[in-house]
Amino acid sequence: MKAKNCLIFGGSGQIGRNLIRKLTKNNYRVTVVTRNIHQKSYAIKTQANAGYIEIVESNIFDEKKIRMLFKKADICINLIGILFEKKNGNTFKNIHTLFPSLLAKLCKEYNLKHFVHLSALGINEALDSDYAKSKLEGENNILKNFPLATILRPSIVYSVDDNFTTNFMTLLNRLPIFPLYYRGETKFSPIHCSDLTDTIFYVISKNIYSKIIECIGPETISFKEILEKLLLLIGKKRILIPFPLTLANFSAKLFEILPNPLVTRDQLRLLKYDNIPSGKYKTNAEIGIPSVRFFDQEVKKYCYMWREGGQFSTEKYITKDFEKNEVNKI
Repeated sequence: MKAKNCLIFGGSGQIGRNLIRKLTKNNYRVTVVTRNIHQKSYAIKTQANAGYIEIVESNIFDEKKIRMLFKKADICINLIGILFEKKNGNTFKNIHTLFPSLLAKLCKEYNLKHFVHLSALGINEALDSDYAKSKLEGENNILKNFPLATILRPSIVYSVDDNFTTNFMTLLNRLPIFPLYYRGETKFSPIHCSDLTDTIFYVISKNIYSKIIECIGPETISFKEILEKLLLLIGKKRILIPFPLTLANFSAKLFEILPNPLVTRDQLRLLKYDNIPSGKYKTNAEIGIPSVRFFDQEVKKYCYMWREGGQFSTEKYITKDFEKNEVNKI
């Protein structure tokens, strides 16, 4: 089989690295675009054998340089997204609306076989969120410019390399009290990174053009339940306190001063809405690729980094004598 050429934007993140390994193992050649080859290439080039991966440094809005890459591409995959806005043009509108629209136009111009775009679940309802509005506008522009595109809307994506479970376990490890926004009732369908990349590969390899697909894990969990599961996994007891919205907004405004804020006011608005299937679109299970990885089982594989004793707190090193001593302490 002749190797197909995949052009990937956003290949240095947790999803991109996992996807590159999966594609190259299955005879796909990959070109990854990064804005800083000196910082990112070490994490990308180790994901595939020589000859199957090419790393190109470019500003994503350098249309002249990007256009050259489309000439030899069969498939385009956009994984770029931001959770909060920064200065120097790193805004929701630029990243989530204008850039995907540019990619869709180039896909049409160069007659690519497929364009897969990663969006987000629940954006139809969260109309008071700038993040959601920019994602939704970007989707509309993509489908208008390149109707063959497939848009994937994942719930929270987690893995050992994420910024979700790892950040929460760090905070829960250090803070005696943890705030519950909206009483912790917001529901999620977290999907493991490998399940999501399995879905992306399935869409590409099976030539699926389903417009919008909602990508979810095998279970629905509330925000409070997620925190309780993480506390259990790292062996900590913490007080979870419902946080008044006024105080939450004030603290988020202060956090926004930081280079990487813990939470922003826009993220608080997003947190009002459940992050679960809407029922309006097909899910990954309905197209034939259900998620098989459960939250507890997967996080357990790397949570030892936040437990007392580190790797020696895992089942491999725990003896019956150790368990008896721990019980006696209680």
